[in-house]
Amino acid sequence: MTFMPGSKMFDHAAPVSAPAVLAGAEEAIGFVLAVAGSSSQVVLDPQAIDALAQVADPVAASAGQVGSQIKMRMGGVWLVANVRSLSWQEVDGGRILADIDFLGEGDEERLTGKLYHFRRGVTRYPMPGCQVVPVTTADLKQVYAADAQASIGVGTVYPTKDVRASLYVDSMLGKHFALVGSTGTGKSTAAALILHRICERAPNGHVVMIDPHGEYSAAFKGNGALYDVNNLQMPYWLMNFEEHCEVFLTATGSQRQIDADILAKCLLMARGKSRLGQEIAKLTVDAPIPYLLSDLTSIVQLEMGKMDRAGDTAPYLRLKSKIEEIKADPRYGFMFSGMLVADTMAQFIARIFRLPGEGKPISIIDVSGVPSDITSVVVAVLSRMVFDYAIWSRNEAQRPILLVCEEAHRYIPADQGVASSSVGRILGRIAKEGRKYGVSLGLITQRPSDLSEGVLSQCGTIIAMRLNNERDQSFVRAAMPEGARGFLDSIPALRNRECIICGEGVAIPIRVSLDTLEEIKRPASGDPLFSQLWREVGDEDAMIARAVKRWRAQGK
Repeated sequence: MTFMPGSKMFDHAAPVSAPAVLAGAEEAIGFVLAVAGSSSQVVLDPQAIDALAQVADPVAASAGQVGSQIKMRMGGVWLVANVRSLSWQEVDGGRILADIDFLGEGDEERLTGKLYHFRRGVTRYPMPGCQVVPVTTADLKQVYAADAQASIGVGTVYPTKDVRASLYVDSMLGKHFALVGSTGTGKSTAAALILHRICERAPNGHVVMIDPHGEYSAAFKGNGALYDVNNLQMPYWLMNFEEHCEVFLTATGSQRQIDADILAKCLLMARGKSRLGQEIAKLTVDAPIPYLLSDLTSIVQLEMGKMDRAGDTAPYLRLKSKIEEIKADPRYGFMFSGMLVADTMAQFIARIFRLPGEGKPISIIDVSGVPSDITSVVVAVLSRMVFDYAIWSRNEAQRPILLVCEEAHRYIPADQGVASSSVGRILGRIAKEGRKYGVSLGLITQRPSDLSEGVLSQCGTIIAMRLNNERDQSFVRAAMPEGARGFLDSIPALRNRECIICGEGVAIPIRVSLDTLEEIKRPASGDPLFSQLWREVGDEDAMIARAVKRWRAQGK
């Protein structure tokens, strides 16, 4: 192990050996060996640690373990630190060296010596030789007390049973958050728990949840507005030019640019034919102005038939055939129906963003029934609508919106970056600029290493459940603040429904046992019980017939 400067300063000084220091205080379990900025070293006495294991207080009993907390007195202030790593040193019969990270400080009550008024950050560092004392349950209650700030309780602080773990709502949402965890660790239930707590605290809030698997509708039947392909009714003309290109263009390479130029010209003319378009002096191709798909195909046909145009008709035919194909496909009816031509933009925004909420502050957008080739475009339109509305309503009373994106690595992949698609670009922009306009982003993913690193680094609060993949662990470790590194070693050993929370949303990094959510509020994401389900037989022919019928009709 590499020791910090001064790490051997006590080796030959007999009057200041570990046992001599410990003898002066009954609670002391060691002393500070070296101090260097955020990370320092302390010496722990093995006998004192063994003795602590017998005490009734579970927090004090775990003092000295990796991920546990210790404290030290500086004047009238208690400094709290987290144990990051441990090693053995053959000095004075053997002692434990611990690397620690300072978390914060709290005032000392003069009569009782208790810690109170905890705050993040350290004003004064301890001197080498300062005694180290175990943190108790009473200390943790003060550290995690959230009385002064708006907060939501999500569980209990490990290893206690009664110290509540709270998330600071304003700090967590104001600077985005990410929830990561391997499949089967309770990630979806944890997301539902956090969103339920937010909705309970803010019944007039504005939350939009992108649900790619149709899991969350079951969890928010009572307090959410549920949308899928049957009732979403998202008008196609809300798409900007970039999103039109992703849906209507099929060519690649240099031909794609030719097709895009034709689409831009024809789309602008189609938007300009409407009454709303004629009222705008300088109409752009991105303006959300209603137009008829039949007008667009007519204009494409007209442009193709102009006598003064020389060249190939293939780009026009490709564009026209793709538009007609989408119009005829019933799977695209939720977006490209002829019934969606009217100017319903204001009503759509009011429905989806819950303005007003009417006691249902969360919209669950189930995109599991959306054709896979335009799923990313649908998510891009919804995300951009959130961001654009926030920008264009700056002069109005502010209504912050939380956008939660499940399976976020599908839309903001690490290998292609955020610039590869419209959805990646808009979510990347929300991550960087959203908080300025009152848009919060919540990312949920089982593969953080597949998520764009720049977007994950913008998340001020990280909630990490068990991660089995080493690459995912190292990726989350790089995104977490320095003081949380000691907790990260326990990520592979977390139980289901346990997580590490660090960042702006908590006072200091914590390990949390999440609350049990009522059955009616859980998402439909439970694992199948093979041993039980494979015993059931009967009605297979009718099941197959019904499934084939839905399959062929491309409906649920």
